[in-house]
Amino acid sequence: MKRAARRGSTSAVIAAAASLALAGAAFAQAPKYPTKPIRILVTLGPGSAGDNLSRVMADGLSRSLGQQVVVDNRPGAGGNVAAELAARAAPDGYTLFITTISTHGINPSLYGKLNFDPIKDFAPIILAASSPNMLVVHPSLPVRSVKAFIALARQKPGELTFSSGGTGTSQHMAGELFGMLTGTKLTHVAYKSTPLSINAVLSGETIASFASVSVVSGIVQSGKLRSLGVTNAKRIPALPDLPTIAESGVPGFAIAAWFGFSATGGTPEPIVNLLNGEMRKVLQDPPTRQKLAAQGMDVLDSTPAEFAAYIRSEIELWGKVVKASGARAQ
Repeated sequence: MKRAARRGSTSAVIAAAASLALAGAAFAQAPKYPTKPIRILVTLGPGSAGDNLSRVMADGLSRSLGQQVVVDNRPGAGGNVAAELAARAAPDGYTLFITTISTHGINPSLYGKLNFDPIKDFAPIILAASSPNMLVVHPSLPVRSVKAFIALARQKPGELTFSSGGTGTSQHMAGELFGMLTGTKLTHVAYKSTPLSINAVLSGETIASFASVSVVSGIVQSGKLRSLGVTNAKRIPALPDLPTIAESGVPGFAIAAWFGFSATGGTPEPIVNLLNGEMRKVLQDPPTRQKLAAQGMDVLDSTPAEFAAYIRSEIELWGKVVKASGARAQ
């Protein structure tokens, strides 16, 4: 019995050693990551809040990973063009996607059909930042407060136009939510990018926009646009004197664009975890945080699992808002 036990023990040791050897060989043969440039697909054009964040992230990752990380702008269909490209990419970690409130919150209910599954086709990496919008109007419009804007909208139902960087963006849904909560009718005009939507207000093509703070704060300071309120639930530190829309007569109004990063669904978990760690380092870098704060962005943080849960909750939340507002993608 003792000999049999010893033989069994010896066999177990040999088997364990063989298993470790095989594991070591497999590890040695596993491809390193990254060994070539990485691209980040961005849903909107240059100058948008998501584009600005992606470029900051690309710079930081390029230094920490030792490989070039490039931003690839693919605007269109409220971010669905870039999302579909990301969903169809090879699941190897070399194609990343700036995941937004539009593509992974609003669009699943706003569009009748998507050519990608926002849950199954993506591997969430990190919830990176949020950016409030502000209601801005052309200076020629005779209003200087949210209440005055509401009064004018009620006098002219459907006549007041607001522009956005695309159907399904936070700018678009801010306008829809505003109309729903105030009982007013604003007419939405979608443009191909955030800068184009701002130019529309500057030129008088539209009279208002719920634009990203990070994009229009400088224009407001120059006097070329007038800001009436921010869309956050609370006032933002960068603009402490600017009231929220909620405190200006629209209780319950709150919306902020959020941004995260995902890989294609099926990307190996070790790569996803590595990217999560490297992105956290970039976002925790003091100069980076200061740069993003100056753009009106709040730096966030999450694990891949936390971000995945957040996406599911946002799809549920915005599904209710879209249904209540009656908004549909054109």
